[in-house]
Amino acid sequence: MKNFTAIAATAVAAIVLAACGGGQKAGDASDVDPKGDIVPREISWLLSRPADGAVITIMRKLADDYAKDHAGFKLNLITTPDRPSYIQKYETLAAANKLPELFDTDATPFARKLAKQGRMLDAEKLLKSVGVHDDYRPNALNYQRFDDGSLHMIPFQFELEFFWYNKALLRQADVEPPKSLDDIPAMCTALRKAGITPFALNGQDQWPLERYAAYQPFRVAGPDYVQKLKKGEATFADPAGQKAVTWLSELGKAQCFQEGFSSQGYSDAQNLFTSGKAALYNIGTWELASLATDELNPAVRDEIDYFTVPAGPDSVTAANEYVVSSGIGMAVNSATFDPLVRDFLKFALERYPAEYAATGALSPTKDVRTTIPANATPLYRKAIEQSNDLGSKLAMPWDTQLDPTSNTRLQQELVLLVQGGTTPAEFTSTMDSTIAQNAPKFFK
Repeated sequence: MKNFTAIAATAVAAIVLAACGGGQKAGDASDVDPKGDIVPREISWLLSRPADGAVITIMRKLADDYAKDHAGFKLNLITTPDRPSYIQKYETLAAANKLPELFDTDATPFARKLAKQGRMLDAEKLLKSVGVHDDYRPNALNYQRFDDGSLHMIPFQFELEFFWYNKALLRQADVEPPKSLDDIPAMCTALRKAGITPFALNGQDQWPLERYAAYQPFRVAGPDYVQKLKKGEATFADPAGQKAVTWLSELGKAQCFQEGFSSQGYSDAQNLFTSGKAALYNIGTWELASLATDELNPAVRDEIDYFTVPAGPDSVTAANEYVVSSGIGMAVNSATFDPLVRDFLKFALERYPAEYAATGALSPTKDVRTTIPANATPLYRKAIEQSNDLGSKLAMPWDTQLDPTSNTRLQQELVLLVQGGTTPAEFTSTMDSTIAQNAPKFFK
């Protein structure tokens, strides 16, 4: 019932968005330097980030600093960390033309509609206008771009996603880190025979399993496959799609994920790996504090390492090309953009990178150096330095690419496929028909 409600809400929002014309009128999305006085007032940021995370903590501090010289200014943070709930709120406000001055969004088909309606400021022009554009890592900006190359979101993070693994557990099962994705099912079988859970997976949030669906097509067909798939120009029946479907089914048969993974959440998966009960864990550098510092369980601390998505002999993408993201981006509402919003953003964006890098995180800009925590293990520095060796092709997360209805159905069908509740042929038929029916509503 919960999934049906979410789907219905998204569908209604999409219909209203396509038809809306009242309420807040779109501004000039290209006017990044509006004329007039800077008049302090309260502005709001609708966001989907951890309330105690570095991004919010730093931006709250910078807003307070800005207010010291701009009496009457306040940044109101409207926080909904739960991503599905956030998306429903964001799309509902968008449909009603009631989005605040700043709001979080991925480069989704829904967001692209907003941009095409002129309701999101041109972020590329804004960053150039305030003098910080050239400081950003190209991949950080490229992750936020729409298919046409336009940029309407500003990144606040930069993350690399790895397969973290426990060397001791792999030795116990007499297996090596896989040299190709095709090696993983056999590795899982060997781990199971040794009484070891292969992968810890957060199945509750659904996007982690969806990452696995993206890996094979990215390696054998490159980033263009999902760009075509989401528009119905490619299908799961195609060779790259069948490679993914067959592989996912094999992962299920080899019992690669913990029993009951679909009902287990983020902390469950993390605890399973950090306690030494699972051999592998696919997660990003946002988890460095948990995986590469003395906060990690001493019993496994010195046994943790990582590898990137394996690139086999048939790969058309390089080993240094994998999922590299800059997180959910911040969009600027063109209807409410004025000299105050511009001045505050200039102030914040000039100072944010240094503050963020000081927390031990990778900045989306290349002009600051990450501070390695005093309690870090050698693995921490290794992961940070990995950012210096990245290719130009990105394995985009599919949940930011597919239309909302197709994405929800894919997440549901992936669980069934891996659990053996549907066959590869049934999965292929269901997903190809779902995308064919829903993609035209977003990609015309």
